[in-house]
Amino acid sequence: MRRIMHRVPAAALLLLLGTTLAGCVMVPARGRAWVPGHWASPHVWVDGHWRYR
Repeated sequence: MRRIMHRVPAAALLLLLGTTLAGCVMVPARGRAWVPGHWASPHVWVDGHWRYR
C-alpha cells in the first residue's frame, strides 16, 4: 500500500508536466484569428484562413 501511495503523486506530477509541455496556445498571436472552412452558396467550399482583427 505504501508503494501505491508513493506512486500516485509521482504519476500526477508527470501528467501535469506532460500537459504543460504539450498544451495548446489559447491566445492568438498578433491579433489574428483562425476562421475555419465552411460552405458558401452555391456549393462552394471556402478554405480556412487567418483573419486579422
